[in-house]
Amino acid sequence: MSHPPMRPLVIQNHRKQGSWLHTAGSLEGFALGVNRLHSWLGHAVLDDAQARNSTAFQRVATDFMMEADPEHPGGFLAPSGGFKGLIHNGPCIAAVMAFVIAQVLKVFTYWYSERRWDFTRLIGSGGMPSSHTGCVVALTTAIGVLKGTGSEAFAVGLVFSLVVMYDASGVRLHAGRQASVLNMIITELPPDHPVSDTRPLRDTLGHTPLQVAVGAMLGMVVGYIVGVTYL
Repeated sequence: MSHPPMRPLVIQNHRKQGSWLHTAGSLEGFALGVNRLHSWLGHAVLDDAQARNSTAFQRVATDFMMEADPEHPGGFLAPSGGFKGLIHNGPCIAAVMAFVIAQVLKVFTYWYSERRWDFTRLIGSGGMPSSHTGCVVALTTAIGVLKGTGSEAFAVGLVFSLVVMYDASGVRLHAGRQASVLNMIITELPPDHPVSDTRPLRDTLGHTPLQVAVGAMLGMVVGYIVGVTYL
């Protein structure tokens, strides 16, 4: 019994294999094209998003500049910088005013207690009322009026004020009392002592709780008036 020749079957198998390879190559090329199309679309969408964001940013910046200075849109930094910015800063004005008023009042309160004028109290520390307390409390009060007591700036000012008030009636007060004691000791030393000719220490550093309380009330009044003025 003779077997049929196998060559046509082998040729047919080679043809089928070639067809499958051609089909696989076509699929690979199609997938590559899809990936390239996807990449191109991704870049296009990203570029469009960046363009939209840039346009939106420019619109917001333009609105901000127009709101800050309608007559000169390009100079929106001018009202918030330099001396002009300080004039438009209500909390800063309140702090300076409270400090100056407290320093001037020290001259009169010193005359009331000592029955003599001492104009060095205009630049000196200590005394009635506390100018440092008035300064920081006026700053905090003006911020509360302008920005609200729920703002972060008010919280910072409040904590800062409490620290200054505690320091004025605590550390600085006791440092001044220690300076007074040391001055008394130095005056009783013999003339040939090495520290007998030492210049007296400044003993008016801190404040009593009453002086701090009066300074705080002064700061609240000044800060509220200035804050309402700048609303």
